[in-house]
Amino acid sequence: MTNNQRLTERDLAVLWHPCTQMKDHEQLPLIPIKSGQGVWLEDFDGNRYLDAISSWWVNLFGHANPIINQAVKRQLDTLEHVILGGFTHEAAVELAEKLVEITPPGLNKCFYADNGSSAVEIALKMSFHYWRNLGKTQKNRFITLENSYHGETLGALAVGNVALYKDTYGPLLMDVITVPGPDCYLREEGESWEAYSIRRFADMEQALARHADTVCAVIVEPLVQCAGNMRMYHPVYLRLLREACDRYAVHLIADEIAVGFGRTGTLFACEQAAISPDFLCLSKGLTGGYLPLSAVLTTDAVYQAFYDDYQNLTAFLHSHSYTGNALGCRAALATLGIFQSQDVLGSNRNLAAAMARAVDRFRDHPNVAEVRQTGMIVAIELVKHKAGREPFPWQERRGLRVYRHGLSQGVLLRPLGNVIYFMPPYVITEQEIERMVAVAWQGIQQAVQD
Repeated sequence: MTNNQRLTERDLAVLWHPCTQMKDHEQLPLIPIKSGQGVWLEDFDGNRYLDAISSWWVNLFGHANPIINQAVKRQLDTLEHVILGGFTHEAAVELAEKLVEITPPGLNKCFYADNGSSAVEIALKMSFHYWRNLGKTQKNRFITLENSYHGETLGALAVGNVALYKDTYGPLLMDVITVPGPDCYLREEGESWEAYSIRRFADMEQALARHADTVCAVIVEPLVQCAGNMRMYHPVYLRLLREACDRYAVHLIADEIAVGFGRTGTLFACEQAAISPDFLCLSKGLTGGYLPLSAVLTTDAVYQAFYDDYQNLTAFLHSHSYTGNALGCRAALATLGIFQSQDVLGSNRNLAAAMARAVDRFRDHPNVAEVRQTGMIVAIELVKHKAGREPFPWQERRGLRVYRHGLSQGVLLRPLGNVIYFMPPYVITEQEIERMVAVAWQGIQQAVQD
């Protein structure tokens, strides 16, 4: 029995893995990872895997990054954690100051949590509670987009719209208003992303006109609906949405958990529309992929609606045990420090161009309906027939074939259904991009065969 097999046997005896049908592992071996370095992961038998998906989109600057390593080690010798209720510490304050500085204008208050779903829950609750504190108790609903995803906790799941994750729990979820989205995969032939996104905004305008009196907020993933098959749209939609939310007195929640910190080409996706949301949800890349931490940035106006005498019971009584964890905050500060000391966004533009060149040949593949890209995110949509974009039946799990081939060739690809995507760490080289894409090409060639 190999070292991998021994750890796998122990794992399957006790562990239940996320987003997994565990019976798959009767045929699909787990990959036990011993160490990581840069874009590479290594298992216990010495096999190496290029992490093409940043370990679920969290890793920005590579595994075992020396700068982040040292920051966490130094913090560990001083303070690992302290209650943030009635107490504070330097790392939490410094990080909040830095986030206020670098996020879109007007986001002057920072509330910490542990993960992306928790950040979304906070934004939803804050928005509802804000209107309640202002006496507008009729505002108790949310507007969301088709194909959106905002997390797995019940509030976050309710404002999402990916049936695979949501439908089972429907009886437990609050009712929301779902609006057709600006997903540019659905545009007419010859129609630009911008024109389509403008045209699709009519549905949002109509929903706001009809429901604004009872709506707290609209929640969106700016530019890329990541878990929704990496579908993308034009920044003009965000600009129109910000204007409409202002007109109708409805909050705008920007869920940048997956797309923040340089993924879309700018530090935050909202910058491409030159807008500031009322709530900005951040996580994943916030700590460079090291530790669980999230933050919700909001405005002084929202904060002031809760600032009152205790007896009036308007306080935001929401907490997590590890709120503002010192180790997580220090990892985040080190991550943001890399952005400050290096031209990360400039380097990413070059890497994004290299990715675009590498995937260009997919455009003519008879089973590829679309190749799309926003910054450091590239997606390839597989279909049974290019003409008419007829999808493969989901039960055939063609994407899984690509995943298995990738592992056999030392590349971690984890497709979303039949969408193959790349979202690598920013330390990837052009040579590693070429290898990553070549393995995906081979995997697709095999996957589309009957």
